[in-house]
Amino acid sequence: MALTAKTVDLSVDLGFLTLKNPVLAASGTFGYGLEFEPYLDLEKLGGFVVKGLYYGPREGNPPPRLVETPSGLINAIGLQGIGVEAFAAKVLPKLRRLRTAVIVNVCGADDDEYAAVVDFLDRQEGIAAYELNISCPNVKTEGLCPALSPRTTFDLVKRIKAASRRPIITKLSPNVTSIVEIAQAAEEAGTDAVALVNTFLAMALDLETRRPKLGNVFGGLSGPAIKPIALRMVYQVASRLKVPVIGMGGIMTGADALEFLVAGAAAVEVGTASFVDPDAAVRIVSEMERWCEAHGVAAVREIVGTVKTA
Repeated sequence: MALTAKTVDLSVDLGFLTLKNPVLAASGTFGYGLEFEPYLDLEKLGGFVVKGLYYGPREGNPPPRLVETPSGLINAIGLQGIGVEAFAAKVLPKLRRLRTAVIVNVCGADDDEYAAVVDFLDRQEGIAAYELNISCPNVKTEGLCPALSPRTTFDLVKRIKAASRRPIITKLSPNVTSIVEIAQAAEEAGTDAVALVNTFLAMALDLETRRPKLGNVFGGLSGPAIKPIALRMVYQVASRLKVPVIGMGGIMTGADALEFLVAGAAAVEVGTASFVDPDAAVRIVSEMERWCEAHGVAAVREIVGTVKTA
């Protein structure tokens, strides 16, 4: 008997969190989730990661902050946000009613601020996990961030994991020589999962003025252009770590998402696609389901890590 959409099991178990399907909307491209309610049913997602939160409000970088590139987008938003107190008072109460996983992206100017953000959020209800953002390339000069070093990654993850009452997903940077070494440091420090990749440090120039197109000079490149590199890094990390890997980078279709699962990701995040198509993440869930149905896959988790390299 042929499989039908109703018989395809899209659920995934990350060990610390079970998702109804493997698709999360990525931080920084999905606001606080509520902004997308006019365009899609948030409860059809496995979950979503809210925009990065520092302890207090943050203005972000000066404009221009977005530049389109061939098959990609460079952003230098600079993690503009409302801060944890406004989030808890105005946004979180509305998110609690949703029957899907709400993950909060945690930021900090230093280790103490990361800890303060987690300490404050630990006292709030309705959060499934934290995504520890130690890898944003457009905040400090030339993309400096904790995820560029195994030692700084280990120290920060260990501190936050010890202090948090919730699971930690560490978001890693691709702007390193060995992504596996950084991921292993996060795992050794106790992270519950890793998410990769964040954006690639990039710049764009206006030839006529000979000036950078971004107010911050540098930004983070995302979109289809980075997918092959992201896919390679996810495969490398998933092959070496025991904790789950959440893959991202240029996912525009269900087929893209499924490739990341085959490479070893347990779940995926959809980012830039939401700018092009606001309901992209939900569409991708449907496309994955249809592919499984057409290929006789009863449960999507069956294809995780099934890449054949020999």
